[in-house]
Amino acid sequence: MSEVYSDFAAVYDELMDNIPYDEWFSYLHKLLIEYGIKDGIIAELGCGTGNITERLAKTGYDMIGIDNSDSMLDIAESKRSKNNSSSLYLCQDMREFELYGTVAACISLCDSINYITDSDELLTVFRLVNNYLDPKGIFIFDFNTRHYYKDVVADATIAEDRDDISFIWDNYYDTENNINELSLSIFIREKEEPINTDVDKKSSQRNSVNSNLYRKYEELHLQKGYTLSEIKELIEKSGLEYITAYDAFTKNPADESGERIYVIARECGK
Repeated sequence: MSEVYSDFAAVYDELMDNIPYDEWFSYLHKLLIEYGIKDGIIAELGCGTGNITERLAKTGYDMIGIDNSDSMLDIAESKRSKNNSSSLYLCQDMREFELYGTVAACISLCDSINYITDSDELLTVFRLVNNYLDPKGIFIFDFNTRHYYKDVVADATIAEDRDDISFIWDNYYDTENNINELSLSIFIREKEEPINTDVDKKSSQRNSVNSNLYRKYEELHLQKGYTLSEIKELIEKSGLEYITAYDAFTKNPADESGERIYVIARECGK
C-alpha cells in the first residue's frame, strides 16, 4: 500500500475541520468502556495526524499510533509534544505491523480499513490484530460500505474553495473490482514574500504577485468497497470472534444499506 496523505498531510487538519472528532471520540470511548477496556495499551491502525490517538491518551490510555505516512506522523508527533502525552508513533504498514507485546485493544477509524484493497491482505491485517491482542482483547474499527462508494459518492465531484487552500475530489467507482478511485487535487497559496522597499518598483510588483500564486498537489487514493458479510467472513477466518456491528455513531444493528459501519470483534486464541 503506497503512501497517501503525503502532500495532503500539511493541510489535512485544516480541511477536515468539519469532522466532529470530539463526538467520534465520545462514541468510541463509550464502546471501549462497554467492552471492559477502561485502561491499558491501545494500538490505533491508520492513526493519521493523531486526532483520536491524542484524545484517548488524555483519558489515560497508553496509546500506540501506527501509520504508513511519515508526513502525517510528523504532525501527530507535534500534537504529542504539545499535549505532553506518552503516545508512541510507529511508521508501519498495517499489513505487516509489529508490536513489542500484546495490547488491550486495537482500533482503526476514518475508513483506514478501506485502503486495504485486497481481501487476502485485509485477512492478514485481521490475523495480526488477533495475534497482538491480549486474551479476549477488543478490536473496534469502521469501514465505508460498498453501497456508500457505489451509490452515494460514485462519479461525484466535491470541491471547496477557501482563502488560502482549495481542493477538488473526483470519485470514480470501478464496479468490476469494487474499487473507488479518488483523485485529489489541492491548491495551496504560496506564502507572500515581504516587499523590500529598497528594491526597484518592478521587483516589488513581482513579489506582490507571488501572494496570488497557488501550488498544485495531486494524490490518488484507492479504497475498496466491502460488504458487511465480506468483513464478517474475513474476521471469522482470521481467528477473531465477530461480536456485532452498528451503523456508525449509533447502537442500531448494521446491515448492507448502511454507509459507514462500526465492527466489534474479540481475540479468540492465537
